[in-house]
Amino acid sequence: MYVYILKSKYNPTRHYTGLTSNLKRRLQEHNTGKSTHTSKYRPWIIKNAIWFENPEKAAAFEKYLKTGSGRALAMNHF
Repeated sequence: MYVYILKSKYNPTRHYTGLTSNLKRRLQEHNTGKSTHTSKYRPWIIKNAIWFENPEKAAAFEKYLKTGSGRALAMNHF
């Protein structure tokens, strides 16, 4: 399972964090407007992607990255 961070090419200050088992397909969905949360700022590029063997750990890490301290970690270290 991948935890990924996207960056908008249109507005580089915009980021999106998500979780998927198929990173290529999911990026395509973001860039074709299938995700209502990201369609406004497309196209997107992958800023970071981290593979987790354990889906529960991936989900927990994604949830953390969506918190205030998780966003700070991602912006300062990724």
